[in-house]
Amino acid sequence: MKKTVDEIARGLPPAAEVLSSASLFSTFDRNELAYLAEKSEFASYEDGSPVFASGDLGDRLYIVASGSVVILSPEDESVLAEFVPGDTFGELELLTGTMRNADARAAGSTGLLAFPSGGASLKDALSDRPEVAARILRSFLLVVAGRTRKSNALVKENSPWVRELRRQVYGDKLTGLLNKAYLEENLPKLLAGPSARLALVMMKPDNFKEINDRFGHEIGDAALVLMAGELDRAVGQEGTAVRYNGNELAAVYPGRDRAASLETARALQARFSALDLSGLTGDPALRLSMSFGIALCPEHGSDAENLVKASAPLPLTARARGGSLILFPEDA
Repeated sequence: MKKTVDEIARGLPPAAEVLSSASLFSTFDRNELAYLAEKSEFASYEDGSPVFASGDLGDRLYIVASGSVVILSPEDESVLAEFVPGDTFGELELLTGTMRNADARAAGSTGLLAFPSGGASLKDALSDRPEVAARILRSFLLVVAGRTRKSNALVKENSPWVRELRRQVYGDKLTGLLNKAYLEENLPKLLAGPSARLALVMMKPDNFKEINDRFGHEIGDAALVLMAGELDRAVGQEGTAVRYNGNELAAVYPGRDRAASLETARALQARFSALDLSGLTGDPALRLSMSFGIALCPEHGSDAENLVKASAPLPLTARARGGSLILFPEDA
């Protein structure tokens, strides 16, 4: 039997403290824990009370704050696992959006911290902090790897559920490209080596407002999907295509120097200019004008934050100068 939130809160540590006690969140900083605590809620169960049943939607994970929880086989109620204070359970179903395949029951008087609260989906709960979602995924994979050292196939990159997790966290739903969270999470890894060389290419259409104003935002979204597909095909296996923000796209090219990245940007510019939008707009004369900004490692920075800061504003600068330009930071 659940108790009220006020009844639960008395005698239990703060939500952020419970979160930090779990291995899944043990590396999160104070601000991240406070953010997640706001999205969580306490629940209390009497001995033998069900937490969830096999077949229930896995819409939250639980951290044991006090007492314990046993996981039971739905066939014969044999005990499959027991969780004690500091343990996390239910995270796999939450992150994969699947149904529970076992029953969970309180063993004694038990207090649990549930995330996310209020019936919110994981996507909605973390919509304003995608980088936290990315960190949860990464931490979860590490925790699972530790739990399943005898079954390494579970966390291989080609495991279907791992691919699905990556798609949910790192995929942009409109364009199908990787998203800003992926760039923020993975760009530092590409820059980790002392001799790392990389080109970060940002690009933005100069005349996208015209498309939205003349034909509406639905046509604008469809045009963005076409642009994303063209970028993805052009990048291929040589780099990574990303929807960075709004109608701003990005491509990461490891190993590219100034000359090679400039040549790449010119080729992309030509491809976008030749992109046929007439099927969407009905105007065969309308062509995309694209501006580019390129930041290089190590020339313009050796860390992800500085490279993004150096390149992201450049397409707007180029548009203000008439558009259809390719700029490096020193050009601005």
